[in-house]
Amino acid sequence: MESIYLIRHAKAEGQEPYASLTDEGCSQAEKLADVLSGHGISYIVSSPWKRAVQTAMPLGAAIEQHIHTDERLQERVLSTKDLPDWMDVLKRTYEDEDWAAEGGESSRVAAARALALLKECWRRPERHGAVVTHGNLLSLIIRYYDPSFGYAEWAKLSNPDVYVLKREQESTSEEEYEEGKQPAISRLWLD
Repeated sequence: MESIYLIRHAKAEGQEPYASLTDEGCSQAEKLADVLSGHGISYIVSSPWKRAVQTAMPLGAAIEQHIHTDERLQERVLSTKDLPDWMDVLKRTYEDEDWAAEGGESSRVAAARALALLKECWRRPERHGAVVTHGNLLSLIIRYYDPSFGYAEWAKLSNPDVYVLKREQESTSEEEYEEGKQPAISRLWLD
């Protein structure tokens, strides 16, 4: 692939895996499809969680592509315990990428699963792909490419949101990217 569109799902009714998009979120997903359908996307992979798949569906219909799902794109597990102070816990995970709350994933572990999927995407034959995920996991992916992206930047993400990873046209060999050459990242979605 030459580019990957990283997409945060549209507005949803909740945070549970089965939470649906709100009516506004459904409208946002339609608008997102209108915007992205002209970008040459021919492969879509989504978190299996309902709100992510619902966000991807209008784009899939617009470009006549199947939506693949992959559990590696589901939202990061912050903890298996109820956390009244979850924002403080989340902030700590940006300050210490190896720290995890009880039963949760560290930032490093969560990012690694998403980045493994992206590595597979880069090797696909399609020129442009879309990856639909959740806010915290999206922020960890962005942070990999832009280490200055942290808790404050996560808090500014919108629903939906879109960032684009693009490889340089002159140099798209897989070996160079595996040796540390990074694609450019930019924000596409302006809410």
